[in-house]
Amino acid sequence: MGIMHLIWMVIVGFIVGVLARWLYPGTIAMGFWATVVVGVIGSLIGGVIGSLLFRSRDGRFHPAGIILSIVGALVVLWVYLNYLVKA
Repeated sequence: MGIMHLIWMVIVGFIVGVLARWLYPGTIAMGFWATVVVGVIGSLIGGVIGSLLFRSRDGRFHPAGIILSIVGALVVLWVYLNYLVKA
């Protein structure tokens, strides 16, 4: 895993996190890095959802597309706002 992979992971995580925050109802106060973390974790969850719904022939994990990444990030935001912030 090279430096360019990490840079792209941050960029895509930020874009997915921003889109998820925009779609989630209400105002969410988060910084840049929290948004990136939500996006990256959401992309991983989206990949798991995608591999459960659409089995690959070789049985390997395939990364999620942008839609499933946003769905995963919305799940992460929901858990964050309902369970972690209120605790």
